[in-house]
Amino acid sequence: MAMRHFRHLPPDIRGALFHREPAEFTPDAPATTLAVALGATLYSPATRRALAADVRKQGARGVVSMVLCLEDSIDDAEVPHAEANLVRQLTELDRASRDGADAPPLPLLFVRVREPGQVRDLVRRLGPAVRLLSGFVLPKFTEERGVPFLTAVAEAEAESGARLFAMPVLESPELLHLETRAETLAGIARATTAHRERVLALRLGVTDFCSAYGLRRTPEMTAYDVQLVASVIGDVVNLLGRADGTGFTVTGPVWEYFRPPERMFKPQLRRSPFMSGRADALRTTLIEHDMDGLLREIELDRANGLLGKTCIHPSHVPPVHALSVVSHEEYSDATDILLPERNGGGVMRSAYTNKMNEVKPHRAWAERTLRRAEVFGVARAGVGFVELLAASVE
Repeated sequence: MAMRHFRHLPPDIRGALFHREPAEFTPDAPATTLAVALGATLYSPATRRALAADVRKQGARGVVSMVLCLEDSIDDAEVPHAEANLVRQLTELDRASRDGADAPPLPLLFVRVREPGQVRDLVRRLGPAVRLLSGFVLPKFTEERGVPFLTAVAEAEAESGARLFAMPVLESPELLHLETRAETLAGIARATTAHRERVLALRLGVTDFCSAYGLRRTPEMTAYDVQLVASVIGDVVNLLGRADGTGFTVTGPVWEYFRPPERMFKPQLRRSPFMSGRADALRTTLIEHDMDGLLREIELDRANGLLGKTCIHPSHVPPVHALSVVSHEEYSDATDILLPERNGGGVMRSAYTNKMNEVKPHRAWAERTLRRAEVFGVARAGVGFVELLAASVE
């Protein structure tokens, strides 16, 4: 069944919010579409007793991608139980999805494994239920450790006949340490380029980066305020996120907090965008739940070339998706830049008369913006992320 961002909203609400509604897509869509559509990827331990029900519930609430984790989120001793639970729960989901033709579509499902041998073993144990899997998340990825994982995914795909993607997690100390970073990045580039058709996106493991130096950012600080982390993000995008056809989609780091301790700094959200309808109350709620730092980090993710985000709590999903919608102004600029008559280049004033659009330097940005517009939609003029977020958390 086709998926669609904001599908959980009633049609009249979507019509009021969107100039151009998000398009439908299926798990069989091109990798370039799925990589952009991942959005807020929600992690869940594979040990959860109600895992199948959780997947259905989150899908009905607008989650489009989930990772069922067999790695850091569970104790080492729990792995055999977690594997058995995962197979049992996905088999239940498969049976229910075949019987319930009118059920909401399930999210794209990925399994985070610990070692290459788990990939083929799990695919074999899943049998027909493997059709629900979109792929595997590969931890602590370097060239040396990552190639056996990528080979295992390719072999599992060949054996099962299912299309299986890989999402490497860049989180190893070798990537963080200055003396090994360049060669580690070069190795990751070699490995992922050799398996380009299988690598859906690259994920950043910022918690592990901080761990290597005994650091943990506070709720008032984004990943970009921690200079060690920010430097790695910049280098990863520099080599692996290029817009010249050689790069990959790189997703934003996890936000760890649900509720704040005593705040040290003033709230970062300005008051002015929050003055209509429920918006002022929503602003207060976001600050009380320490979401203003998350919103700022999402904006900085995009400014630094990242798309989508790892999430460990359902409350983080609506902000990520609301801020992924293309604004009417962005859409206007992007479509103007990409008009056929602009192929020769040039500079023109934007339709909003507040900036200059330079065709050749802004072309890659415009193309990327329209890819995002396809799956997340375009907001109506005057509709901002607050209205989108308010509708999503009703």
